[in-house]
Amino acid sequence: MLQSKFTLGLFLAVALSAGAGSIRAQNASSGGAVPAHLVVTVVAHSGNQVPAVQAGDVQVYQKRERLQVTDWTPLQGAQAALQLFIAVDDAAQPAAFGSNMADLRNFITSQPATTAVGVAYMRNGTVTITQQLTNDHAAAAKGVRLPLGNHGAFGSVYLSIADLIQRWPQSSVRREIVMISDGIDELGSFGVSNPYVDSAVQKAQQNGIVIFAIYTPGFGRYYRSYWRMNMGQIHLSQISDETGGEAYFLGFQAPVSYTPYLDDIGQRLRHQYLLTFAAPAQNKPRLVPVRLRTEVPNAELIAADQAWVGTTAGGR
Repeated sequence: MLQSKFTLGLFLAVALSAGAGSIRAQNASSGGAVPAHLVVTVVAHSGNQVPAVQAGDVQVYQKRERLQVTDWTPLQGAQAALQLFIAVDDAAQPAAFGSNMADLRNFITSQPATTAVGVAYMRNGTVTITQQLTNDHAAAAKGVRLPLGNHGAFGSVYLSIADLIQRWPQSSVRREIVMISDGIDELGSFGVSNPYVDSAVQKAQQNGIVIFAIYTPGFGRYYRSYWRMNMGQIHLSQISDETGGEAYFLGFQAPVSYTPYLDDIGQRLRHQYLLTFAAPAQNKPRLVPVRLRTEVPNAELIAADQAWVGTTAGGR
């Protein structure tokens, strides 16, 4: 089991009043309720105008049980702090990535002062950090280089993502990743179900980290296999969908420009909230499936499909 506990430093004391007696009764068998948290992105179903969503508009469910929303904090203004890592596959085609380096650097330098940006390259199942997290965006942009583009950069990019999360210090602010890769796992052909993808997803969910994925082709004949490219995109979709992010690709070709993708990511980062809700306590901390709903017209709530839920004070 994964051991690190998801915390964003915004934990609220949840006091269950007489009006919440039904929740106490429902959760009595699991020892009461404890605060759990998700970073939630609000997007518009259509158009560019993102609807305003208030705490009372948010519904949280664990299976069929509706849970109490205790806080809905816009991650703006004083709460806008963000740590954002750009993680690039070192086996990506240098030419395909190189034509988009300016787009990526512009995205980094356009980040608000409240965003710290780091740059890492995924290689051999680990990451090489070319720029640690910094609010000096010009310095962060200089950390972007061409990928090695050879088979020396083999391994699982999902092990690399897990390594980045493992080495990322705990923080009181939201943490997110923009992953640029073809998504192909060189360590084995696992089909749709891949244990390295599952492990990376679990680590991200446990630590409250949202992952966005941009597809870029890999280097060499191995990376031109239709089957491998298809599996790679499926896994990029999985890691982004299940952590509350988004995957971006158009067929198997290199993007003409990263700018539309990066603009969409920037829009999503500006419309995020920290959701706190009262979840049934567990015998030991673990990930619990949850789903969100809202009846606000044209609004969609996007978040990880599992939340890290702990024990009560007397739990193990």
